[in-house]
Amino acid sequence: MMGPRFRATLLGLWVMGIVAPTQAALFEDDEARRAILDLRQRLESLRMSTETLRSEVNKASAGSGKSQDELQSMRRGLLDLQNQIESLRSDLAQSKGDYESLLKSLAEWQREQKDKIQAQEERLRKLEPVKVSLDGREFLAEPSELRDYDMTLEIFRKGEYAQAVSGLTDFLRKYPQTGYKPSALFWLGNAQYAVRDYKEAIASFRALVAMAPHPRVAESLLAIANCQIELKDLRAARKALEDVIKAYPESEAAGAAKQRLAKLK
Repeated sequence: MMGPRFRATLLGLWVMGIVAPTQAALFEDDEARRAILDLRQRLESLRMSTETLRSEVNKASAGSGKSQDELQSMRRGLLDLQNQIESLRSDLAQSKGDYESLLKSLAEWQREQKDKIQAQEERLRKLEPVKVSLDGREFLAEPSELRDYDMTLEIFRKGEYAQAVSGLTDFLRKYPQTGYKPSALFWLGNAQYAVRDYKEAIASFRALVAMAPHPRVAESLLAIANCQIELKDLRAARKALEDVIKAYPESEAAGAAKQRLAKLK
């Protein structure tokens, strides 16, 4: 059976990190198997000795010339062997119980480790970049990046434009290489337009136009024209509207630009 010295040594190896828990469990498993095998061999040896001695006692009792003292000694020996057999059977049952307990503990430990590994993998998946599809483009984004963008855009959707300007500005500063940049610039320009910061809105829309091609470029050129109209810079506004019509003749922005241009004339 597994002795205290072995367990103490094993514990020490665990603490020092020399033996992994799985390896240690396998070591205990091997020792338990050997202990059970040894007990079975000893039990079989005692059983054979008992049978031999019982045969001799029977012969002596039948009148083989043995004295009563010899017969008594042989009977005591037979009883002793039988007691040893019962003791070994008890030890074997205990060892089997210990072995089954060890297997159960090992199975429980393996389940715990599996759960921990799965939990760790889940945490790692939450940290891995995710594929994002936005405005006709695909790119990879960090989970925190995706979360921050969605939270900031939600502020814009609620009509809290001043807070949206602050949030989108901080977002672009925090993630200068983000794949969200064109879209963030577009919504930043719209938020700035909503709070009547037309010059900053023009700067945001122009930054997006400079990143062409992008699905939001035509809308951004139209938005620039709208800002220039608000600033009474009608000449620049006409130029921006004409650029939309020329560069993106089939777009909805071009249709809106023609209507605006007609009113300016």
